[in-house]
Amino acid sequence: MGARCATIGVMTTRAYTDGACSGNPGPGGWAWAVPNGAFASGAENPSTNQRMEILAAAEAVRSISGPLVIVSDSTYVVNCFNDGWWRGWHARDWKNKAKKPVANRDLWEPFIDLVNERGDVTFEWVKGHSGDPMNDLVDALAVEAAAAGEGRSGDAPPTDVADPREAKRRKRPQPAVHTAKTGSDQAGVAERDSRLPSGQLLTVLGHRPPEMGGYDSPALDVVRGQLREIIEAKVELHDGALSVVSGLRLGAEMLGAEAAVQAGASLVAVLPFPDPDAKWPAASRKRFATLVDAAATTLTLETKVPSSTQLVAGSLRRRDSWLMRNVDEAILVWNGDALLRKLHSDLERRLGDDVWVLEPPSA
Repeated sequence: MGARCATIGVMTTRAYTDGACSGNPGPGGWAWAVPNGAFASGAENPSTNQRMEILAAAEAVRSISGPLVIVSDSTYVVNCFNDGWWRGWHARDWKNKAKKPVANRDLWEPFIDLVNERGDVTFEWVKGHSGDPMNDLVDALAVEAAAAGEGRSGDAPPTDVADPREAKRRKRPQPAVHTAKTGSDQAGVAERDSRLPSGQLLTVLGHRPPEMGGYDSPALDVVRGQLREIIEAKVELHDGALSVVSGLRLGAEMLGAEAAVQAGASLVAVLPFPDPDAKWPAASRKRFATLVDAAATTLTLETKVPSSTQLVAGSLRRRDSWLMRNVDEAILVWNGDALLRKLHSDLERRLGDDVWVLEPPSA
């Protein structure tokens, strides 16, 4: 029996779902589980993060009868139903707003038909990697299935699933941290760094927290939400083949990385030097570690930790230059002041029209 609650005399089941992929595309896994009840997982290879999120929810809906709440950390899945994306797809004959075929139609179409036919399924978003035990469980089950190439099922939640952080480390090869050449020895090189994934590459740059009202400013949540919506649209536009390349500095960069994870985009962490968070407050270091753990790829551009503020600034400039050479587009969180005017000019000179300015709300 699953964990249930009474709703006007009808028992409603809550099922948690999640998907995982080692690479994008790569070996994928999906899972669903009911608190104190049944669970199932499965695998697909090759697959993508988005396909696995859809399949996890679809398998739960196929397997569980009666009124059902699907609880997912995928805004790609939840917003399809809660924001009515599917209505637009139907109206445009399965084209997205960019007039391109909707990605993953082979999964979406029967899933949407089933949900509409049943009429008793609703969707609820939960923040991923936030300590929710059921979200952590399906996360680990999906990662396990991706790594093993097969799933499993049962009538009660398993107790032998590895910790999600450890499972994520095992789901993909973890070579020694890479070191890339930087500076003038790569000047003028147009080719993408071979260690980066294929597909569209997007970076988010911009203001630090003080320029957006402070470290606890409500403006940060607003910007994160706006970035998530933009990245979700770009994931759909590029059929899931979008990676967000982030330096994970406090402010716009970290907000962009968190938005990427929420939107189901693949995350690439690019660190200017080892342990750039060493002097940050504990809470910020925890956020940093969570994002590095969530990244599909982590690159460290320089092996030596700068010994002065001036050298740190130089390393960050070289990192910015590396980003501009290797990404296809950028979002700049910028209020138009002089502080980031040069960065904006450099981005436009390198990327042309593929630079998008997001103005943060005033503090």
